[in-house]
Amino acid sequence: MNILLFASAYNGMCQRVHRELEAENHRVSIELSASEEVMQEAVAQFQPDLIICPFLKHRVPEAIWREHLCLIVHPGIEGDRGPSSLDWAIDMERNQWGVTLLQADEEMDAGDIWATQNFPLRGAPKASLYRREVIATAVAEIKNILLDAIQKPDFRPRPLDYSNPNVKGKCLPLMRQDWRKIDWLNDNTETIVKKIHAADSFPGVLDDIAGNTVYLFGARAEYRKTNAKPGELIGYRDGAVCRATRDGAVWIRQMKMAQHGEKTFFKLPALQVVTQQFHNPEYFEHLGVLDSQVQQDINTEIKNGVAYLSFDFYNGAMNTEQCIALLAKLRELRAHADVRVIALLGGEDFWSNGIHLNCIESSVDPAHESWRNINAIDDVVQEIINMDNKITVAALRNNAGAGGAMMPLACDSVWAREGVVLNPHYQTMGLYGSEYWTYLLPKRVGQHLAHELTTQCMPILAKAAKAIGMVDQVLPEDWELYHQTLQKACEELTKDELFFSTLEQKQQRRVADECVQPLETYRAAELRQMKAIFDNPDSDYHKLRYNFVHKISCGKTPSRLINHTTKEKVLQIA
Repeated sequence: MNILLFASAYNGMCQRVHRELEAENHRVSIELSASEEVMQEAVAQFQPDLIICPFLKHRVPEAIWREHLCLIVHPGIEGDRGPSSLDWAIDMERNQWGVTLLQADEEMDAGDIWATQNFPLRGAPKASLYRREVIATAVAEIKNILLDAIQKPDFRPRPLDYSNPNVKGKCLPLMRQDWRKIDWLNDNTETIVKKIHAADSFPGVLDDIAGNTVYLFGARAEYRKTNAKPGELIGYRDGAVCRATRDGAVWIRQMKMAQHGEKTFFKLPALQVVTQQFHNPEYFEHLGVLDSQVQQDINTEIKNGVAYLSFDFYNGAMNTEQCIALLAKLRELRAHADVRVIALLGGEDFWSNGIHLNCIESSVDPAHESWRNINAIDDVVQEIINMDNKITVAALRNNAGAGGAMMPLACDSVWAREGVVLNPHYQTMGLYGSEYWTYLLPKRVGQHLAHELTTQCMPILAKAAKAIGMVDQVLPEDWELYHQTLQKACEELTKDELFFSTLEQKQQRRVADECVQPLETYRAAELRQMKAIFDNPDSDYHKLRYNFVHKISCGKTPSRLINHTTKEKVLQIA
């Protein structure tokens, strides 16, 4: 089928739907513009058999949905309507939520229902629920509907019927800041965390800290006794700040200053906002580091000879200090006598997305901070490559991009959860890239494919990555089953015969590779390219980074996403 995707951004949902459909041999084209004229032109050029809207914030023009079947992915249960679906589900403490595939119609979210499927609602931030449960459920529904449409020509959708007692959803308005507002004197810790979860990662909860107006993101409950007044800052850790509540405390991982006049701000680690952007940072000079079992961005669990190393950095971005801390933890594990296998888990929502563009943008000298950050992440990759006394496993539970998609290749094995999407390229940010990619990627996929992956800038699914050698094993998508399978496979690697033979082969390969070309020459060549880009104030990187951080759209769909017959053929790896 010819399937056209309308979307407001080429986000994780759109990327996965795109590549999953292509894996099913459908021809897919994408239009990101909100212009009715451009959307109609895309329809006229592509002549789609079906239009799917995986992530659309605006209406489909009537001229299109009256003439073409348009299916909208709505992140809500049957009958749910409105732009704040997940926000309200979290606020109302629903234990079940869902995804509904409905037909575009005159009234928003009120069209005929083609599919609906529910899932258990975790106590997690909105963005985490969207990335894990919503995307997986939406993809399953779309694939099932296409199967039904092909195999069951008599299939008909059903109209939305609020008189049906099984329809539990309803139309709810946009959730505004007056509803999200935290009452620090009366709200308990659980309520505060819930409010911030419902606003993560957009729009955040608008709040005031000692006269500074900020948006709050990334909450974690800390049930510790404190004598501080509710709302008062009591300490910090891993870039997060801790605020007292009436019955405990809450960690805030990220903040964004509210717009002040013409000046706009962007999300940063909360401690950085407090110390660098608050008008009265001296007010908080008494704060110190707090011990916490809750707020630990880097955490290790050692079990049966396996160290499970998680590095749960917000949105997968790794700033210089986080890279230095991760390197220290790797070196600590290298010296740990009881550890034979190190499984690098990444975070709860991303494995890694490489260097931290927001922190770089906020620095006094972005070129210098870019250089510090890329060298720090290169040090991490170097440590993994040279880990000659342990077996390393990149356990890709979630998506990875840019340097974060190259870093797993430094490990001895790469095991990805089914449905994971990788973006192994840098050029969309105007960068050549480092992380030893010129050594690691061709070693796995060959020079030709490495060139295509890094220049065509397309996402790749875990299964397709396995087919070309970028991933070694694809494990089940179910979160619990993935971890059970991972643990069993990792523990198998610790057994004497397999461990020592694998280690010997690894050491021999590294020696052989070093004889062909010293490892550090790859890094030196990559960094020469990167430094030239960093040091050039007119390079595309500085402009693209600024636009990315400030969420400024280029205003048109990238040509690589438009699939017309006259367009140059791109690498077909779904």
